[in-house]
Amino acid sequence: MASVRMVGKVTGRLLGSVPPLRCVLRTTRPFPTLPQVQQHRWPLLCCQALFYSTLPPSSDVTLQYKYGRLALEVPLPSRNEKCRFFLRPMLMSVGDLITDLQREDPGVTASVLSKDGERVANTTLLDTLLEKDFLLTINDAVYNVHSPEKVCMSHEHAIGMADMKHVVHLLYTALHMPEYQMLKERQLLEKMDSLKQKLSPLEKMKAQLTRKAEFKTSQVLWSGLALLSVQGGALAWLTWWVYSWDVMEPVTYFITYATSMGVFAYYVLTKQDYVYREAKDRQFLHYFHKGASKNQFNVEKYNELNEELSQVEEDLMRLRYPTQLQLPLEQIQPKP
Repeated sequence: MASVRMVGKVTGRLLGSVPPLRCVLRTTRPFPTLPQVQQHRWPLLCCQALFYSTLPPSSDVTLQYKYGRLALEVPLPSRNEKCRFFLRPMLMSVGDLITDLQREDPGVTASVLSKDGERVANTTLLDTLLEKDFLLTINDAVYNVHSPEKVCMSHEHAIGMADMKHVVHLLYTALHMPEYQMLKERQLLEKMDSLKQKLSPLEKMKAQLTRKAEFKTSQVLWSGLALLSVQGGALAWLTWWVYSWDVMEPVTYFITYATSMGVFAYYVLTKQDYVYREAKDRQFLHYFHKGASKNQFNVEKYNELNEELSQVEEDLMRLRYPTQLQLPLEQIQPKP
């Protein structure tokens, strides 16, 4: 209360010391009538005081570098104060900026406009937006945002920054790479054990089906050899003991022609040449898949698990490679 009285006394003395201004303005135009200001008399003070604000309201947001990062200071309506947002121009878009504003103040309706008044798409990167000045609209207020000046980096400074990044990378690798490799190796070993457990019953069933298919394929091959032997013996017996060569020659011709037609029919049906090894493999696969469908052996699942196991083994081998572990390479010793 005493401080209020003291301020009133000082203000009254200052106003009383100023002499009244008495002057006559001569002008040819009529002087506009100023509205009278109603003076309020404070009950605690015996003087009249008028207060005026000389600071204009700030209408522009601030966009400048803070601590090496680009910072945007925006006045939020609900908080009545500026809030600082750190931007990542290469990673953030206009939509991300609007989302951050709405997350900080849920009652905000924001949009970004160009200097010509055209709305900027939310998918536009901030790096592209900051090439020119733009307008930021928050509710009914429009703020003029000036793009910061881009600092040109010298060649020596760029080389120094590249060296520093390389040193940081080496330091991070030295500190975290062994731990990461051990964790990754443990994960790969656990995955490999799991795949082997899943493949174990399938491998046993596959081995049984393989033995049966090979046995049946071998039976077919020996049966074909037996048929050819019987055919040759029958032709020889008919030629030398029953009939003469003059009678059997057209028979052998038609048998050869029928064999050629059979080989060509095999090519038409299988789109493969009649090669003994390929024909044997085809017959083996026929018996194998027939037995798999009968014993409910899932061939596709077996192939997928086998491919995953091969990939895990390859990843584990690359992880344990000496260059990855920064170990000296083993020298190839000459054979004695």
